[in-house]
Amino acid sequence: MKAAFHTLGCKVNSYETQAIKEQFFALGFEEAAFSEAADIYVVNTCSVTQIAERKSRQMISRARKLSPDAVIAATGCYATEDAQALLKGGAVDIIIGNNEKSRLAGIAVNKLKEKADNAAKTSGTSRETAENASDIAMEVHDLMRCREYEEQKISKTGDHVRAYIKIQDGCNRFCSYCIIPYLRGRSRSRKAEDVISEVSALAANGYKEVVLTGIDISDFEAQGYKKGDESLLYLIKAVSEVSGIERIRLGSLECSLITEDFVAEISRIRQFCPHFHLSLQSGCDSVLKRMNRKYTADEYYEKVCLIRKYFPDAGITTDIIAGFAGESEQEFEQTCAFVKKVAFSQAHVFKYSKRKGTKAADMPGQIDGSIKNLRSKKLMEITDELQKEYEEHFIGREVSVLFEEKTEDGYYIGFTPEYIRIAVKSGQELVNQIRKAVPERIGCVKDEIVLISNICSN
Repeated sequence: MKAAFHTLGCKVNSYETQAIKEQFFALGFEEAAFSEAADIYVVNTCSVTQIAERKSRQMISRARKLSPDAVIAATGCYATEDAQALLKGGAVDIIIGNNEKSRLAGIAVNKLKEKADNAAKTSGTSRETAENASDIAMEVHDLMRCREYEEQKISKTGDHVRAYIKIQDGCNRFCSYCIIPYLRGRSRSRKAEDVISEVSALAANGYKEVVLTGIDISDFEAQGYKKGDESLLYLIKAVSEVSGIERIRLGSLECSLITEDFVAEISRIRQFCPHFHLSLQSGCDSVLKRMNRKYTADEYYEKVCLIRKYFPDAGITTDIIAGFAGESEQEFEQTCAFVKKVAFSQAHVFKYSKRKGTKAADMPGQIDGSIKNLRSKKLMEITDELQKEYEEHFIGREVSVLFEEKTEDGYYIGFTPEYIRIAVKSGQELVNQIRKAVPERIGCVKDEIVLISNICSN
């Protein structure tokens, strides 16, 4: 039996898909490519933008066309948000909400048996008749009432070097543009001992780097520990003590987490990577207020300066929304000026996507798509130039690189602790090795901007 998987959206979804895969592997399934025939297809959907929703529907449709009689399971945020749309037209056989994913494989196997039994009973009838004999299995619940973290585990990831570890789910912030709190529920933290157990297993399987990720890891609380230990800092320290772990990264952070004590403490942890993805969204105070973000541009900048006090060369990356509801040209220009002031090492620029059910969807002054496109393009030009300037700063300097892959044209690709992409040509096997290198110039490998480098001799 074969199962195929497709993931859209965030690293949390990627982690959860891997956990779902391992459920199927434990039941004896083999993995098929999503473009191949399979008995079961799982689409882990996303709803963060209209584009993500459209891609989710497209992948579900593609699976049905590939194998009309297969079991199609939709899970994730879009499946949670618009289950009623997926109920129509026989697109899926199973809809699983965001806090029921640990049950997906068992439900899918039961549905597969049910379809086989119905097919035998209705031999000679139309496919539509057979489908009508089998109801859609749906497990979607109101996560706003949920307070329990759904435990899932992985033993490996799609990346053979870096492992993303989910430590938290849900969000309590309710930014005016964001649908995720309604689809993921309130913030819930994983037990620290379960995280450490999983990290230890991954380290034993050869992983050298872990990324602690979640919907809002800034809100992480280590349950079951004395008051002084209930923090993300406690978890980082505990992970650093796991034998074999050489690097620890953090997923997206809120600037409220960045305090003098926190940054000073993590600066003493050898394995901690000085790469901070610090969520911004806008550099204009009036827009931040409409977004229901709980900081001003000046407060954000103070956090950046604090990071650079302890990590002068830190990679500081972010997300920026272009064309938020009511954003004037002057407000947009304030964001552009602020982005230049911070000098991000990299940024993800998104055009504002109206999400039904959020406060921003009903705000006046919705921006025309053509203006969003122009603003998005300008921000990307600014941030691309900032990234180039940041990476040029490392040319001629010795850096540490964890190599992740080898390309067909002989380059080994890896990342520095600051999350700078490095490429070298070498006759040695470098995958999953940490080596010193000296960048020589900016180049392009596999359509990605890299620093072409030389390996340092031992």
